[in-house]
Amino acid sequence: MAEDAKQRVECAQSIRDMLPDDDVIYNLAELFKMFGDPTRAKILQCLQLRDLYVGEIADILEMSISAVSHQLRVLRSAKLVKGTKEGKEVKYSLDDDHVTKILEYGLTHVNE
Repeated sequence: MAEDAKQRVECAQSIRDMLPDDDVIYNLAELFKMFGDPTRAKILQCLQLRDLYVGEIADILEMSISAVSHQLRVLRSAKLVKGTKEGKEVKYSLDDDHVTKILEYGLTHVNE
């Protein structure tokens, strides 16, 4: 029995050593919180289909421009979306391909 207990302790320590640092785990949890809000998830889905202006997103989601702008600020701070100034307006897009993959994997998972 003592050998079995020793193996469990060694196994636990081995796995513990492979885990990312607490700061990385915290940042990962914060990232997934961004996807936990239905409005932000809808905005990300819209931007996966094409780049859009704030007003266009507001029209699609039937929300105020102010509410959409607030959520876009949150998504920008999380580096999930980026904005490109076009004249007086800003056109939003997903920040990179990783965001698209996260959305695709998430949808695949929930549709199983």
